[in-house]
Amino acid sequence: MAGLLTLSRTIDRVNEFIGKWVSWLILVAILVSAANAVIRKTFDMSSNAWLELQWYLFGAAFMLAAAYTLKQNDHIRIDIVYGMFSRRVQHWIDLFGHLFFLMPFVTLMVIYFVPYVSLSFHSGEMSNNSGGLIIWPAKAILLAGFFLLALQGISEIIKKIAIMRGDMDDPTPFISVHEQAELEAKALAEEVRS
Repeated sequence: MAGLLTLSRTIDRVNEFIGKWVSWLILVAILVSAANAVIRKTFDMSSNAWLELQWYLFGAAFMLAAAYTLKQNDHIRIDIVYGMFSRRVQHWIDLFGHLFFLMPFVTLMVIYFVPYVSLSFHSGEMSNNSGGLIIWPAKAILLAGFFLLALQGISEIIKKIAIMRGDMDDPTPFISVHEQAELEAKALAEEVRS
């Protein structure tokens, strides 16, 4: 189990680095959008390439940060139902979801995206829009995002098994919305008292 936990920590570090780095792409997309709007309004000229670049940047931030979101346990779930169970049952639910929903989906996506990206790259596929960008980098970002998500899924499965076996502490203990509100209220009350 020690070797698997080392692999899990490595995957976590890689996805954390990438997730934090690509968050800056949102700022770049905003700057490109603002510059494009100013140039369009001021000089009455524009390019589809700038619009497509915004889409590429936002898509890259979304896809490449998906694995980081899973690592941080910030993905969407139905906390009302999930919060009714003990933490041990929650770990079983997470493990089941990772094994039978996440991993088959991301595996299929990676398998199907490899020839999709390869064909686009080898054909030099271009946007249908006048002055648009080449398409394969956007498709490659999709492939990379699903690949990183698959790796993070493996890491999460390793961690869930280790937690349930008692080989490691829970890095992301579940706190319901109600409990979070109570903790924030207590912290605020302590702050007001001091």
